[in-house]
Amino acid sequence: MRLLDGKETSQQLRNEIAEEVEKFVAKDNRPPHLAAILVGNNGASVTYINAKIKACEEVGFASTLIRLSDTISQAELINEVKKLNADESIDGFIVQLPLPDQIREDKVIMAIDPKKDVDGFHPQNLGRMALNMHAFVPATPAGIVELLDRYNIETGGKHCVVLGRSHIVGLPMSILMSRNAYPGNSTVTICHSHTRNLPDIVRSADIIIAAVGRPKFVTGDMVKDGVVVVDVGITRVVDTSKKSGYRLVGDVDFDTVSPKAAFITPVPGGVGPMTIASLLKNTMIAARRRGV
Repeated sequence: MRLLDGKETSQQLRNEIAEEVEKFVAKDNRPPHLAAILVGNNGASVTYINAKIKACEEVGFASTLIRLSDTISQAELINEVKKLNADESIDGFIVQLPLPDQIREDKVIMAIDPKKDVDGFHPQNLGRMALNMHAFVPATPAGIVELLDRYNIETGGKHCVVLGRSHIVGLPMSILMSRNAYPGNSTVTICHSHTRNLPDIVRSADIIIAAVGRPKFVTGDMVKDGVVVVDVGITRVVDTSKKSGYRLVGDVDFDTVSPKAAFITPVPGGVGPMTIASLLKNTMIAARRRGV
């Protein structure tokens, strides 16, 4: 078994981006600028945003955080989005999800300028990705593809089972793994809550991408020897032995699956760091396009 080390790989990618930023600024361009809108004080969202801001500083990006009350209306939030669309000093921005119940996420995503949509959630970017055209690929799927590429994981002709069909991970992941490219050219099966005989399907997989949000859902008896496992899930579970009172686990039962796996991502330290690095990569692309 070999770990797909997202922490180490993301650092390699960040170092490459930092070098590119240095050359970019040396040509009298301003540094790439990433902005983020954070609505409310969701603990996980605050942690993610802080990690993204720290990453921006590390690679030489400018960053802006816009914090808004969780009582904000949908119209008011969309107005903030429109301000960032019009701000020529901003290369790309994200609206941190989830949003409060009074706001429809799809309406907010639709309001984002696709050219600044570095999260890759706008239908225009998802549609272009599906057609294998240039687009901002959602950061988590992009990070997974980068990880498979850098570890030279063979994907052509392999059976890839994607657990979960969200537009953030599962759906774009299935498209990327089936495209005529590397990583890709896999035969893809998407499994979800209505899938019958799910353990049998998972057991047939050469590559498993687990993104269902259910801790330790995939167990050792559900996988075959030599499988490649990418665990997207991250859930806090109570652990009184920890100072924090909890520990982080993925959608895969690492202890029972890892002995059978050829490659597997750890949680934490697997997909998460790659997501942030991919967001930086998308922002760098946006800055180059704008020719600031």
